[in-house]
Amino acid sequence: MDREWNDSQPIYRQLRDRVVAMILDGVLKEGDPLPSVRTVAGESRVNPLTVLKGYQQLVDEGLVETKRGLGMFIMPVRAICCCRANGRSFLAKNGRGSARPSSGSA
Repeated sequence: MDREWNDSQPIYRQLRDRVVAMILDGVLKEGDPLPSVRTVAGESRVNPLTVLKGYQQLVDEGLVETKRGLGMFIMPVRAICCCRANGRSFLAKNGRGSARPSSGSA
């Protein structure tokens, strides 16, 4: 994950948006584990509680599930199909804006 953060929104929201973008782009697929909170915090140089807050939003939205003792995993496709079907409108609906800069094409 990118280490660059902007001041337009809280870091935990930017982190959440990046994970959603990775799902939309097919980088993260059904059943894939999310990197551990400690790993992301260390690589991104942010507080682990910030990472956890971003991850918790994903759980609350049904995109990620927590398996006790194992970690967090991307939910099955049927649970996130609305995310892919609606694409960017999913981000807009949740008040998050764009997960990454627009390339100029729709």
